Parts: sequence; structure tokens; C-alpha cells
Amino acid sequence: IQAVWDLVMNAERLEDWVTIHRELVAHTPTTMKQVMTLRGAPFTVEWTLKESRPPHYAFWQGRGPAGSKAEIEYHLTETRTGTRFDYRNAFSAPGGVLGAVASRALMGNTPDREAEASLTQLKTLLET
Repeated sequence: IQAVWDLVMNAERLEDWVTIHRELVAHTPTTMKQVMTLRGAPFTVEWTLKESRPPHYAFWQGRGPAGSKAEIEYHLTETRTGTRFDYRNAFSAPGGVLGAVASRALMGNTPDREAEASLTQLKTLLET
């Protein structure tokens, strides 16, 4: 569990497993500024670690372009055969309900596919 925690909490390793990550602009142990891309469009998110209970739980809040908001949660559980990593990534488009509808129309299920791809990459990275 500690090895998984160390990897997912290391901002400098995001490029190794987060498929939409493009650049780490700056970071501290509790903040980071990250450039990502979805459907070829780059955007920057500034993250703040709001809660951390090593090596089991982390909660990040982010602010993106035009007042958009994001959240990431990591839940790590030790099992008999290894570590279970549950990951939640939520994005709130600016503009309330109308913004959410527009975002869904533009993005479809791309964020879900990218999250799955990132988790697959993380699993491969940890198993090698």
C-alpha cells in the first residue's frame, strides 16, 4: 500500500500514469499546477490537497479555466493480494446546468475512458 501511495502522491510521476497529463508547472506537497488535455484542448488546473490520511486517503480540489472546478479522491485499501485503489475524478463546468449540458455534449464519455486508461497504466507501472 505504501508503494502505491508514494507513486500516486508524487506529482513528478503524474506523467507516468495520468493519460491526460501534459505538464507539471509547479508543485509543493499540498499544491500543484498541472496542464492537461482533453480532445486535444490543453487546460490548466490548480490543485490543493484538502485532506490526506497516508497511506489510505487523499482529497484534492482543483480550479480550472473559466471558473470550472474539479475534485480527485484516492482511496487505498490493503487486501490479501495487494492494494485496491479506488479513484474518483469529478469535473464541474462553469455555467451551472447549461454549462454541464454543453460539457457533456462536447466531451461525451471521454473523461471516463481516460480515467480507465490512467488506472490501467498505473496498474502496469506498479506491476513491473
